[in-house]
Amino acid sequence: MRGFTVVWVGQVVSLLGTAMTSFALMIWAWQETGTATALALVAFFAFLPTVIMMPFAGALVDRYDRRLMMIVSDSVAGCMTLVMLALNLWGLLRLWNVYALLVVSGAFQAFQFPSYSAAITMMVRKEDYGRASGMLSTAHDSSQVFAPIAAGMLIGIIGVSGIMAIDVGTFLFAITMVMLVSVPRPPQSEEGRAARKSLLKDATFGFHYIRERRPLLGLLSVFFAFNLMIVFGFIVMQPMILAETGDDERILGLVMTMGGVGGVAGGVAMSVWGGPRRRVNGILLSMLAVALGGLFVLGLGRELVVWAVGMFVAAFCIPIANGSSQAIWQSKVPPDVQGRVFSTRALIAFTGIPLSQLVAGPLADVAFEPAMRHATGPLATLVGSGPGAGMSLMLVISAFLGAAVVAIGYTSRNVRDVEDLIPDHEANEPPAGDDEAARDPQQGAGAKSDTPGRERAS
Repeated sequence: MRGFTVVWVGQVVSLLGTAMTSFALMIWAWQETGTATALALVAFFAFLPTVIMMPFAGALVDRYDRRLMMIVSDSVAGCMTLVMLALNLWGLLRLWNVYALLVVSGAFQAFQFPSYSAAITMMVRKEDYGRASGMLSTAHDSSQVFAPIAAGMLIGIIGVSGIMAIDVGTFLFAITMVMLVSVPRPPQSEEGRAARKSLLKDATFGFHYIRERRPLLGLLSVFFAFNLMIVFGFIVMQPMILAETGDDERILGLVMTMGGVGGVAGGVAMSVWGGPRRRVNGILLSMLAVALGGLFVLGLGRELVVWAVGMFVAAFCIPIANGSSQAIWQSKVPPDVQGRVFSTRALIAFTGIPLSQLVAGPLADVAFEPAMRHATGPLATLVGSGPGAGMSLMLVISAFLGAAVVAIGYTSRNVRDVEDLIPDHEANEPPAGDDEAARDPQQGAGAKSDTPGRERAS
């Protein structure tokens, strides 16, 4: 895992810088508007183009050098941060141009998940898939430990501009780490040879592949529904805490840091453990814990300790769910079509997230917050009343809806037995001597135009 570890170190540094910028922008947007809608729209405009572009990104990842795709993704994100830095230094940074720059950055972020996921498949052994996914989760969540603390300490000293400058530097470091390693080209499978089509048809290949494998489609449907329900609550968690604490950035930073600690702990556990033998149990039980042990507790909480516990539990379980899912998909899908299949997988799993982001903020500002501002009765006893109480109720509702999705998933045989119903891809791979792409490096790289050549819940 030496090459993968080099890339991972770059991601640890880069994600720290990105998380610091995200925290600083969130505080900036809240101070500019004081509404949950503004914060939700920041997340919406960053995420929607990623979802839209994913099928085309996956097709390009399978056609071309996956290392190049990783570099392009990080380079464009770094450039957009650099533009935001320049605008802020000139006093021209406004919400509308932040949204516009996030759209561009988000479109290129679509390359990151399929390129990194497909590259990992070729860089580590099958038995290490779960560990590699755990390490990536650790990289992401360790940034959530230190970013709120670092950003909270530095924003008063160097301002938002200084934090953005640090972020640009971390992108350069990550790109350098990727350039130091080689990513082996995948041998071409039977599915890969049959899928040599135009870019547009390649972009739809993943839909056909997943649709023909109903157990994978069933598992993916669970992720779609769960993300839709859970994000509805999580998107208002930060403004809820700010509203209930009188804009106390320190408390919010501590809660987010505890989430990062939980994520690191979960990622480390997944890296060392590798996940349960029955991976689908790791997915569904972890989802249930995220909903009831995490989101529900966050909704009921009215003080730092309770919020911190809920955030820790939710963040601890997410890497286990994601790592278990990633290991299933990497085992079942041939490496040379993983770019297309994984991008479609992410598109379907994440489609509900922009909808939740778009709806949750206005619902909080227009419906839930006014309704609970002077509330009495059982709901007020459950979540309180006054500023933030309406968003607390949204978290509680979201938790129960997420738990319902898990219960439905367990009733489906396609979901419960996905690991038995879909064979591992090795069972379908042709002999090495019959693999043209494996012998011809240029063809394997997708040099010919008609030759088609990973994750925060996924």
